Amino acid sequence: MKLSAWRASLRIARRDALRAKGRSALVLAMIALPVLGVTGADVVFRSSELSGAERSDRLMGRADALLMVEQLGGTVLQEPDADQGRTLAEVPKGTPPTPEQTRAAAAAADPAALVKQLLPAGTVLVPLVQGNGTSATSKEGRVRAETTEADLTDPVWRGRINLTAGRAPAGPQEVAATQAFLDEAKLKIGDTTSLRGLENKPFTITAAVEHPDSLRNVELIGRPGALVEPLRAAQAQRDDRFAAEPRWLVELPAGARLDWPKVMELNKYGLAATSRAVLVDPPARAQVPYDVWSDQHNGGSSGFDQTGLIIAGTVAGMALLEIVLLAGPAFAVGARRSRRQLGLLAAGGGDRSHIRAVVLGGGVVLGLAGAVVGVVLAVALVAVARPWLEVQGGTRFGHLNVQPVDLLAVAAVGLITGLLAAVVPAVQASRQDVVEALTGRGSIKPANRKLALLGLLMVVGGASLALLGASTGVGGRATSVLGGSVLAELGMVLLTPVLVGLFGRLGRHLPLAPRLALRDSVRHRGRTAPAVAAVMAAVAGSVAVGIYSTSLDQESRDNYRPGLPAGAVSVVTGYGGEADLAELPKLRAAVEQSIPDLGRRADVSSAGFQGNCRVLAGDCGTIELSVPKERRCPATDPDLRADRDPGDPEFNRLMREDPRCVTFRYPMGGSGFGDLPVGDATALHNLFGVDDPAGAQALAQGKAVVFDELYVKDGKVTFDLTERAATDDQGAAVPGGRSDRKVDHVSVDAVVVKAQTPGSAFVSPDTARRLGFQVAEVGSVWLPDAVPADGPEQKASAAVAKASDGAYLQVERGYQSEQTLVTLGLTGFAALVALGAAGIATGLAAADSQRDLTTLAAVGAAGGIRRRLAGFQCGVIAAMGAVLGTLAGIVPAVALRKVEAASGPAMMMGMGVPHDPVIAVPWGSLALTLIGLPVVATVLAMLLTRSRLVLVRRGD
Repeated sequence: MKLSAWRASLRIARRDALRAKGRSALVLAMIALPVLGVTGADVVFRSSELSGAERSDRLMGRADALLMVEQLGGTVLQEPDADQGRTLAEVPKGTPPTPEQTRAAAAAADPAALVKQLLPAGTVLVPLVQGNGTSATSKEGRVRAETTEADLTDPVWRGRINLTAGRAPAGPQEVAATQAFLDEAKLKIGDTTSLRGLENKPFTITAAVEHPDSLRNVELIGRPGALVEPLRAAQAQRDDRFAAEPRWLVELPAGARLDWPKVMELNKYGLAATSRAVLVDPPARAQVPYDVWSDQHNGGSSGFDQTGLIIAGTVAGMALLEIVLLAGPAFAVGARRSRRQLGLLAAGGGDRSHIRAVVLGGGVVLGLAGAVVGVVLAVALVAVARPWLEVQGGTRFGHLNVQPVDLLAVAAVGLITGLLAAVVPAVQASRQDVVEALTGRGSIKPANRKLALLGLLMVVGGASLALLGASTGVGGRATSVLGGSVLAELGMVLLTPVLVGLFGRLGRHLPLAPRLALRDSVRHRGRTAPAVAAVMAAVAGSVAVGIYSTSLDQESRDNYRPGLPAGAVSVVTGYGGEADLAELPKLRAAVEQSIPDLGRRADVSSAGFQGNCRVLAGDCGTIELSVPKERRCPATDPDLRADRDPGDPEFNRLMREDPRCVTFRYPMGGSGFGDLPVGDATALHNLFGVDDPAGAQALAQGKAVVFDELYVKDGKVTFDLTERAATDDQGAAVPGGRSDRKVDHVSVDAVVVKAQTPGSAFVSPDTARRLGFQVAEVGSVWLPDAVPADGPEQKASAAVAKASDGAYLQVERGYQSEQTLVTLGLTGFAALVALGAAGIATGLAAADSQRDLTTLAAVGAAGGIRRRLAGFQCGVIAAMGAVLGTLAGIVPAVALRKVEAASGPAMMMGMGVPHDPVIAVPWGSLALTLIGLPVVATVLAMLLTRSRLVLVRRGD
C-alpha cells in the first residue's frame, strides 16, 4: 500500500472512533489502564532508586563516611555500601595474624583512637549511638519505641534525620520524636513522655523528625549522653552480649576524601566503611573483594529474586494477551457495524489490503491515544500522589525520576497492543463478501480445520513447555513458563471456533430461547469466538492466580506448626532475671483479669545450661536433644556428610530418598519457653496438649517426656550441652566474637507420648536440677474450653505491655488464611471483565439478530423473546468462556508452582533440597465462576434489554 492510502485509512479510522464514542472509550480504557499501571510502576521504581549522592545523604547525612567496627583483628570484605553486604574473610587455621590485625586487636579498648590514627589529621568522629528498644508513655498507655542520640542542631545529621516541625532538642530532658511515634502514641509537639526505667524524668517533645529512608521508625531522639546511656544504666542493659559495635559519622578535613583503596585498607583492621566518594563513583565489580567472594560461594548469582521475576514476567505476558483479547471484540463490533462502509470501499475498487488497513488504522489510532493518555495520566498521578506513595512505601523518593526511554517503550507496547487487537477483526473484514456486506446479509462459514489443528498443537506444546520448564536453568524456566503459558492460551484462542461448534450440539437439549441463542452463536462464530476468547482470558487469569494463591495458602497451612494447643493462652517474660521474676505475678493477674474462664493455670519454667562462663555473663550455654548417630541424615550431619554439598547429586538423592533425611524433625521448643521447658503434669497438658497418663507418670518418676521416638535409644534420651565461649577449640581468644562448642552430654530415662504441638522434650523441675541444669520460671499457660474473643485478647495484650517491656501474650488460634479475600477479589474482578466482554458480544449479537427477531415478531412471538434471547446469548458466551478459561488457567498456575518448588527449595535441617509443589484448587471460586458468571450474565442482559420489538423492512 502507498503512504497516501495509509493516511486515508487513518483518517477513516479517526472519524469512526469519534463517531462511535462509547466503543472507542471502552477500547481506549482497556489500553490506557495497563499502560497507566506500568508507567506508574516504572516512575515509582525509578524515583525510589537513589543516586550515589542521595544514598549518601540517607546513610551519613552531610558527613563524608559512615564507619563501623565489624571485628577488630579480623579482615572485612564489603560492598561499596557496607549495609548491602559484608562478611569476614575466611582465614585458614594456623595462619598468623597480619600486622594490621595485631594492631587492631591491641586497640580493642579504644577503637576510636585507632580510627583517628588511620584517617587524616583533623578528622572529626561523630558517634552514632542507638539504644535498645523500650516503652514510652502514650495518651492511652505505653508504646514500644527505639532510642537514638543525636545533636540535631549539627548540620551533619541533615539528610539522615530531618526536622519536619518544631525545634531541635536543646536540653537533656528534651527529645525529638518521629511522626510514626507521634501517630502511634497520639501525642503532639509540646507533650511529655516517660520511658520505662526513667519514669521520674519525663521528656518534653520539641520536634517531629523523620528518617527519609525509613518513615515508619517509631523512635525518640535525645541529646548526646542524655537518653541512651541513662536508659541503659536504669535498665541494667550493660551486657557485652548485646552491646552494639561502635559506629561513627566521619567528617574529613577539607580536600580529603575516602576512596576505595582507603576503604579496603580500613577493612584490614576489621573496620567497615561506607564512603560518600565511593558511592558517587563506585569501583568495578571485579575490584570489590566481597563480590568476588560472593561469586565463588554463590555460583555467580546476582542475588535478586529470579523466581519473582519469572512470576512477574508470566503475569505481565498473560495480562498483555488478555488486553489484546478483551479489545478484540470491541474492534469486531466496529468492523461489523461498518461492514456496509467497508463494502462500499471494496465496491469502489479497494482491495483487501485497503479494508484491512482501515480496521488496523482503528487499532493504531486507539492504541496510540490509549498509550498517550495512560502515560500522561500515570506521570501526573504519581506526581500528585507522591507524598501518599512515599508514606505507603515507608521511604522518600530521591527525586521524581521520569525516564523518556522507558515511557516511549511503554507507549510502544500500548500501540502494539491496540494493533494486535485489531488484527483478527481486520482479517475477517477483508474476507467478507462484497454483496453480503452491502445487503447486510451473512453466511455461515465452517471453522478452519487447519487453524484448529494448529491450535491443538499449540495447546499441547505450550502446556508441556510450561510444565517441564522447572527442569531447566533459571533463565530457561522464565522462557518456558512465560512462553509456554502464552502459547497454550493462544492455542485455545485458535481452537475457540471449533469448540463453539461443539458447544452448539448441546442446543437440541435446551428450551427455545437458549437453543436460539446457542444456534446464533454457532452461526456467527466470527463475532462469538473473539468474545468467548476475551471471557476465557479474564477467567484464565483469575483461575491461574486463584490456584497459585490457594496452593501457597495450602502449603503454608501444611507447614504451620502451632506454638500451643488450639485456644491456649500464654504469657512469657524473660529468662530468670530478678526483674522478670518480680513481674510474673503482675503479668498473670493482668491476663486472668482481662480474659474470663481461662481454666487452670500452669506455670512453666525453662532449663538452662550455664557452661563455663569465663568471659560472657548470664546464660551462655544451650541444651539440644541428640539424635542417635545411626538415625542421623548422612547428607546433613557434620560427622557423616563426607563434604557433600547441596549441589552434589548424591546430596539431593539422599535428601529425597533416605528416610532419615526426608522426614523433617522440629527442634526443641515450647512456644518461647526456652531450649527445654520444665513443669508439672498440668504444664505438660497446657503446653503440649498431652492427655496420656503415661506423661504425668513419667514426670513423677523423674523421666523425660519426649514426643518423637527418633530421639529415644534403649529407653533413654541424650542432651548435648553446648557452651558459648570467648575462645576457640584450642583455647585461643576470639577477638570481638564467640565460639560455640559441645562440651558435655547427659542421658536420662524417657517415655514417648503424642503431643499436639511441636517440641522434643519436657522434664520436671526436680529432674532438670538433677541433670545439672538451672531452672527459672519464664511464664504461664492456660487452656480454656473456648478460644478467647478478640476484645479480651486485646485488653490482655495492653495490660501485659503496660506491665512489662519484654513480656508478650500469645493466643493460639490456629492457621489464619490470608488468601481467601485475595481469591474472591480476583474472582470478582475476572467476573466484571468477563461480563464486559460478554456484554460487548451481546450488543453485537443483538444488532446481527435484528432480522431474526423481526421474523419471530411477525409470526406471533411474544414481546419478551428479545429480552430472553439477549440474556441467553450473553449467558452462552460467558459459559463457554468460563469453561475454556478454567482449563487455560490451570497451566500457568501449575507451572509457576513447579518453578517455585525448584527455585525456592524447602529448608530441611539447614540445607535446601527441591520438593514437590503443593497444588490446591479453590473449588468454591471455580464453582462461582463456572455457574455464577453465566447466570449473572444472563440475568443482567435480560434486565438491560428492552422487550419491545421494532419491526423493520427486511431490506434494512
